[in-house]
Amino acid sequence: MYRLILLSILLCFSSCKNQEKQNTTVTSSSEEQNKPNIIIFYVDDLGYGDLGCYGAIGVETPNIDKLAENGIKFTDAHSPAATCTPSRYSLLTGEYAFRKNAAILPGDAPILIKPGIPTLPAMLKKAGYKTGVVGKWHLGIGNGNIDWNSEVKPGPLEIGFDYSFLLPATGDRVPTVYLENHNVVNLKANDSLTVNYKNPIGNDPTGISNPELLRQKADEQHSQAIVNGISRIGYQDGGKEALWVDEDFPKIFSDKAKNFINTNKDTPFFLYFAFHDIHVPRVPNEKFIGKSSMGLRGDAIAQMDWVTGNILDELKRLKLDKNTLVIFTSDNGPVLDDGYEDEAEEKLGDHKPSGPFRGGKYSAFEAGTRVPMITHWPNNIKQGESDALISHIDFYASLASLLNIELESKEAIDSENTINALLNADSEARSLLLEESFTLSLRTKEWKYTAPLSKKNTPAWLSNKKIEMGLSPKPQLYNISNDIKEQHNVVSDNKMLVKRMQARIDSIIKIK
Repeated sequence: MYRLILLSILLCFSSCKNQEKQNTTVTSSSEEQNKPNIIIFYVDDLGYGDLGCYGAIGVETPNIDKLAENGIKFTDAHSPAATCTPSRYSLLTGEYAFRKNAAILPGDAPILIKPGIPTLPAMLKKAGYKTGVVGKWHLGIGNGNIDWNSEVKPGPLEIGFDYSFLLPATGDRVPTVYLENHNVVNLKANDSLTVNYKNPIGNDPTGISNPELLRQKADEQHSQAIVNGISRIGYQDGGKEALWVDEDFPKIFSDKAKNFINTNKDTPFFLYFAFHDIHVPRVPNEKFIGKSSMGLRGDAIAQMDWVTGNILDELKRLKLDKNTLVIFTSDNGPVLDDGYEDEAEEKLGDHKPSGPFRGGKYSAFEAGTRVPMITHWPNNIKQGESDALISHIDFYASLASLLNIELESKEAIDSENTINALLNADSEARSLLLEESFTLSLRTKEWKYTAPLSKKNTPAWLSNKKIEMGLSPKPQLYNISNDIKEQHNVVSDNKMLVKRMQARIDSIIKIK
C-alpha cells in the first residue's frame, strides 16, 4: 500500500517536461569545453543484445565495446518508439511522434518535420554549431510531388542542418540513389530519374516478374524494382549512373562523415550519423562476409562496428576525441525476418538479439524500445553502468542544458533534461517514461503499463513478423522490476494503479 501511495503521488505530480528545470546543469572547466563536438550514432534495428558489451554471441564489436568500457553503458535506455520514422522524428524534435500521427513513411512521402518546427540541429546552430546528417533519412522529403531531376527540397537543410548526405528513404525503398544536400548524386541530364509507388514504370525487371535475378528472395511488398540484385519497395526508371551499390555504404558514408568532421574541425560541430545497418536488405561489403557466425545479419553488425571505429579513429587523428561527446544507440529493437530471406533466423544460434527482454521491433513489449546506449566524452564523464530510465527524446533538452540554451515554451515539449545521467553513471534520469508502439505504454522504475488496443486497429501485416507484439484488447500491467520478461499480467490485483497510469497517459496526450 505504501508503494502504491508513492506511485500515486508520482503520477499526479511528475511531469514529462519539468525535470529539465530541476536538474543542475553540468558545466565543464572552460567555455571551450562547454561546447563539445557532438556525434549521435543512430543504428537501425540494433537490439539490446546485439553488441559484445551487452552479451552478443557470434559477433564481435570491439570498437563499440571500447566506447562502453571508457564511457557509460545504459541498461534502461529507450528509443522513443518501436519503429524507425517515429523514433527519428522524436529524437530531432523532442516531441512524441503520436502528436503528428508519424508512422513508417513510404519513400515518396513529403517531409514530416516541416520547416519552422524547432529541431535539435536548429537549436545547436544557435550555439554556433555546424550541423550535418549522413546516412538513412526516412523522415520524408520534398513537398509530396518530387522531381528528382532538379533540386529536392524541403529537406534537412530547411530544418537546421548545414550539410546532408542521405539515403532519401531506406535501403529497401526507391529511389536507390544518394541525395547530397538538394541534389541526386551522379544524376545525368540525359537520363532522368522517375519514381512511382503505385504503378510499374519503365521496362526494368521486378522481383515479381524476374525472381531468378534476385540475390535474396523477398516477400511481395519488397518485390518491385530490382537494383544490385535486390528487389525493393516501389518502382523507378532511369538514373542508371546514380544508382547505389549496397556494398559501398560503409566506405561512402564513413568518408562523408569524415569529410564533414574535417571541414568543421575548427568549430563546434554536430553530426547525426544515421546508419542503414542493420536494416534490411542486409548486403554487407565483402570485407565483412564471414565475420560472424550469424550470416548476413551478424556480418552487418560487424560492418556497423567497423564504420563506428573508422569515424572515431578520425576524431583521434585530428585530436578532437577528447572534446567530442559521442552518443551511440539504436532507433528501435531487433527484427530477424523483415521481408528478405537472408537466413537471419536460421543462423542465429545462441545469440539473443533482444537480450533478456520480450518482443522486438514493432512490439509493445520491452525489446521494442529498450535498446543499447552508450555515452562517451573523455575526462567529462563519470564512467560505469547506468540503470537510469532515459529516452532519446531527452537528447534535445539535455544538450540545450549543457550549452545553456533556454528553450521556448512550445519547443521540445516532451523532452526532459537528463544531462546529469548522460554524463554520470550514478545519476538518475526520468521517473516516468512513455513507450510508443502501435499503442502506448508507461514505464516507471518498477511498473510497465500497456494500454489496450482493439484488434481492428492492429495492422494485419504485423502477423508476418514472427515477433511477440504485446498488443491486446485488454490492459496489461507488469512489475518490471522483478518480471523483466513481462510474463505475469497483474492488472486484476492492481486496478487502481492501472486506472492512474492510464490517466497519466491521457494527460500526456493532451499536452499541446
